[in-house]
Amino acid sequence: MDDILHKAVLVLNRNWQPVQTCTVRRAVHLLSIGHARVVQDDGEEKFETHDFSSWLAYSRRAPQAPMIHSVRIAMRLPKVIVLSLYEKIPSKEVTFSRRNVFWRDQYTCQYCAQSFAESELNLDHVIPRQKGGKTTWDNIVTSCVKCNTRKGSKLPHEANMHPRNRPVAPRWKPDFGIREQQQEEVWATFLSPSRERYGLAG
Repeated sequence: MDDILHKAVLVLNRNWQPVQTCTVRRAVHLLSIGHARVVQDDGEEKFETHDFSSWLAYSRRAPQAPMIHSVRIAMRLPKVIVLSLYEKIPSKEVTFSRRNVFWRDQYTCQYCAQSFAESELNLDHVIPRQKGGKTTWDNIVTSCVKCNTRKGSKLPHEANMHPRNRPVAPRWKPDFGIREQQQEEVWATFLSPSRERYGLAG
C-alpha cells in the first residue's frame, strides 16, 4: 500500500502546464480538499476532469485498474492532476549534477556524437582543471569513456576535439523535475503537448 501511495503523479497548473510531480498520497489529499481535479487518462471521456466524488464514481466503473483501498472506499490511482488555483510555472535553476549534465546533453557524447547508457558516460572538462578549467555548466560536457580517455588533460585545440554543442546552463523545464520518476504514458501528452490532442485552444 505504501508503495502505491508513493507513486508519482504529474501536476498541472490551472492552465494545464506541467509544474512538478507529487505522490499519490498528496494528490488524493489535494483532491479531497478541492484544490485539484483528476484528469481522466483513458476512455471516451479522456482528459475530462473529476472532483473527489466523481472520481470515486468513475473508479467503480473501472475495477480492473490499479486501486487504492481503504475500509470504506476504493479509488483508482490518479496519474495526472490539475490544480484549481495555481497558474504559475516555477522559476528554478537546474542543479548542477552529473545526471543533469547527461540530461542536458541527451546522454550523447559531445565529441563522437554517439548515445550511450549512463554507465558508459563520463563528464569532461572542456578546459582541463590542470589548466584552470572550472567544474561549471559552461565547462563540462558529456563524453563517452573512449573520448574522455583520448582527450585526457589536453585543451580542445591540442586534442583536435571540440564539443559539438557549446555547454551552457539549461533553463528549467518540467522534464528536469520528473525525469527520475517512472513516467506514465499519458504524461507525454503534457510534457510534449499538441494542444489539439486534449481540446485546448491555441
